[in-house]
Amino acid sequence: MLTTRERRPAMRTLRGWAIQVLQEAGAIHECDEHGWMQDHGDPHARERAFDIARGDPPSGISPDAAAAEVLDVLNSIGDTCPECLQAK
Repeated sequence: MLTTRERRPAMRTLRGWAIQVLQEAGAIHECDEHGWMQDHGDPHARERAFDIARGDPPSGISPDAAAAEVLDVLNSIGDTCPECLQAK
């Protein structure tokens, strides 16, 4: 049986690609009210994101560079929305 694999849409930046991979893996989500990205803190979702990054990096990017970008994005995202904290 022939199966096809759905490709993720092209991203303009490596950071945008990494954010999409993290969302796809369930490692991050967007604040419903303000749009800030938030880290779920789920180690399994993070590992899935790294597996995706290493297994299917963007064209012209090495698997290690893709995984490094995912890590950079994770390190730049907190687990709470800064605007929600200000509203309390």
